[in-house]
Amino acid sequence: MSTESVAKRLVALCREGKYEEAQKELYSTDAESIEPEGAPGGALGNVKGLDAIFEKGRKFQESIVEVHGGNVSDAVVAGNWFSLEMTLDVTMKEYGRVNMTEICVYHVNKDGKIDREQFFYDMG
Repeated sequence: MSTESVAKRLVALCREGKYEEAQKELYSTDAESIEPEGAPGGALGNVKGLDAIFEKGRKFQESIVEVHGGNVSDAVVAGNWFSLEMTLDVTMKEYGRVNMTEICVYHVNKDGKIDREQFFYDMG
């Protein structure tokens, strides 16, 4: 799969809320997930390996009481990299209602699988 094909498929699945399905289909087994330095603990943090990424996603989902809305932008592709803007309006157990906005950057390896995701957002 080309980087553009992977990006379009990830966008389509994320827009449907099928995050784990996207990871199963599009990620390499040794993919890594990177949060900003100093990000809060719990569901967040840097992890390596698809199982750890699944667990990170499950913990994040468990921290959410209600989803009010969200958006996933179209991808911007450059070589083997692409980025998306993701927004999420949620009520969280620990923080109440929050609007999250982040830039998500992905790398696609020679096998056409995502092997790195990195998230950029402001905390606070």
